[in-house]
Amino acid sequence: MAVVMPNHVHVIFTPLVDAEGWTYSLPDIMRRIKSRSAVEVNRLLRRQGRVWQAESFDHVLRSNESLAEKVDYVAQNPVRAGIAVSEDSYPCLWRGPIPLL
Repeated sequence: MAVVMPNHVHVIFTPLVDAEGWTYSLPDIMRRIKSRSAVEVNRLLRRQGRVWQAESFDHVLRSNESLAEKVDYVAQNPVRAGIAVSEDSYPCLWRGPIPLL
């Protein structure tokens, strides 16, 4: 799940496992997401420079209940911000199947 807001992004994901069975680290995942998206944002805006802040705010979800709460929170973010009347009307929200933890 992801929602792109005017000044921040929320992403909920399950890290992939590499060929040796290790889970990719959150810092590595965030570095890759920020790097690739910054290149694309700068290309689309025909500019150069920083796009993202250096830090990110992460939270590890350990139960299905907390996962469902966070998914609902993230989906309602555009509505709470007053930029959408419903989560379904916001074009920059992607919501797929939610796996069980």
